Amino acid sequence: MPKLEIDETLIRKLAHLLEETGLTELEYEAGQQRIRVTRAHSNSVAAASPAGTPAALSAPAAPADDALPEGAILSPMVGTAYIAPEPGAEPFIAVGAKVTKGQTLLVIEAMKVMNPLPAPKAGTVTQVMVSDGMPVEYGQPLLVLE
Repeated sequence: MPKLEIDETLIRKLAHLLEETGLTELEYEAGQQRIRVTRAHSNSVAAASPAGTPAALSAPAAPADDALPEGAILSPMVGTAYIAPEPGAEPFIAVGAKVTKGQTLLVIEAMKVMNPLPAPKAGTVTQVMVSDGMPVEYGQPLLVLE
């Protein structure tokens, strides 16, 4: 596999375009190189790979532990978050919902496997930080459970 040449200026321009337009994901392809930039809240994530191969580089900066809200539930893996069991269905949870320990909060798809995320404790959902179909990184806050 050829070594990737990372064009930081292009990635910064794409990230700025995401911010400017309010989009959450943008993909740019030129020749054998593909760059995908996604945004989760105010964090930008960039990935670059030869076309048709999995992302070879991802540059998320995990938030500092002291910046996390108390009760934040973090993603246990990299994948795609789904807040409902299927498209058009009612979400597993919503802000204000009371949950029991072990109840499914959302599902993370990783490598074509659907992984339910169970509630580690009973409580009330005070904040949902992801949307349906949103890419998530390991350690990224997904929701707050108090």
